[in-house]
Amino acid sequence: MATINHATQHDVIVVMVPLPAQGHLHQFLELARRLSSAHNIPVYYVSTAAHVRQAQSRARGWDPLNTPNLNFSEFSVSFDVPPPNPDASIKFPSQLVPAFNSSLQLREPVTELVNNLSSKARKVVVLHDFLTSWIVQDVPKIPNTECYCFHTVSAFLIFSYIWDAARPPVPSEAEVVLKQIPSLEGCNSPELEEFAKKQVQARVFGVGNIFSTSRVIEQLYLELIEKTYVKDFKHWALGPFNPVEIPIPTPDTEKSRHYSLEWLDKQPENSVIFVSFGSTTSLSEEEIKELAKGLEHSEQRFIWVLRDADKGDIFSGDVRKFQLPEGYEERVAERGIVIRDWAPQLEILGHVATGGFMSHCGWNSCMESISMGVPIAAWPMHSDQPRNALFITKGLKIGISVRDWEKRNEVVPAETIEKVVKALMASPEGEEMKKRATELKEAVKLSVMDGGIAHKEMESFVAHITR
Repeated sequence: MATINHATQHDVIVVMVPLPAQGHLHQFLELARRLSSAHNIPVYYVSTAAHVRQAQSRARGWDPLNTPNLNFSEFSVSFDVPPPNPDASIKFPSQLVPAFNSSLQLREPVTELVNNLSSKARKVVVLHDFLTSWIVQDVPKIPNTECYCFHTVSAFLIFSYIWDAARPPVPSEAEVVLKQIPSLEGCNSPELEEFAKKQVQARVFGVGNIFSTSRVIEQLYLELIEKTYVKDFKHWALGPFNPVEIPIPTPDTEKSRHYSLEWLDKQPENSVIFVSFGSTTSLSEEEIKELAKGLEHSEQRFIWVLRDADKGDIFSGDVRKFQLPEGYEERVAERGIVIRDWAPQLEILGHVATGGFMSHCGWNSCMESISMGVPIAAWPMHSDQPRNALFITKGLKIGISVRDWEKRNEVVPAETIEKVVKALMASPEGEEMKKRATELKEAVKLSVMDGGIAHKEMESFVAHITR
């Protein structure tokens, strides 16, 4: 755990409490970096020991342990670490729920940490995940503190819940998409629903919301959300939480480049589809077989990340080894490679040879794909992904569906995969999606520059918490 030097007085200190799952850990860590480095604000990043280590180990392009003002408060807790179940009827990664439940043990230590910090700062700002509300429920009673909820999902998803409940009036362009939102049945496991209920019951009504998005992507839905809150409640869109440009390799960085990037260097522009389903999805043997066949028969170039979903503790136990059809990798060697470890997703998406992304539509992956101008073959698996996929395909119109959510219990046949890959990579329809994705990419890039809307949003947020 980070030590607290009571001899040092600070104006404002930030405490971050993410949910212990990769997508959430990553976004909180990126925001921690910006606040601690660019704005010189002391930040305490809080989680279990296993998940602090996970966040640190997966930071790319910077060293969290050598970042000024960034402190890590890690607490040792024990929890079961079951393996992922690729054959489960619901794709939600139930193997993570014991880790989620273990985070409930952080309520007392987090309260104590904030209490101690409040004695050495004019103000302590606590940024928490909606799914860590239970942990921070005692914080509002502590003097000199403010709480902000950091939503690591899309604004479209959040407003879709409001639409589900109340059907408020919306512009026609939003209504035509919202009328198609899939039900939440089959998105989450019963264990996750139980965990989420605890968070709702302990909900902290703080000062404002932070959204992991950009106004150039979701202005309409951010404005609709803002209309549903009380007047003085604040909202900031501080995304994307990834670089919008990939640095040109230098002689030093060239040595550590992933082999997939060297392979991409040899491929034509916009010719490769990147296939990856994130850190929480496990495919069954039958799904792997059909996907392998579909990619092979599409005759398109591809990079396929074939790895098992994360366990609650990624450093414990063995990882399942996938079997591909005999001779598969040799047959596709000239136009496809299979990666079985952690892949540099953003760098792959940002490479000029990459022209498409077959994705589960986790929000981090959506934002990275948008930032790099890459259209998406949307294959949602669980959680927020079905509604993100709808937003990508029908809202932004930068993607094509691999399958309807209503058919989620059916194995997608190779013929469907082949057809979708060809449509995305080698059709006029795919070209139009690529054009729209490129336009969004340019808008996002401008937004983070000095004077851009995302840059101003971050300045507004920092001014507010340091007021």
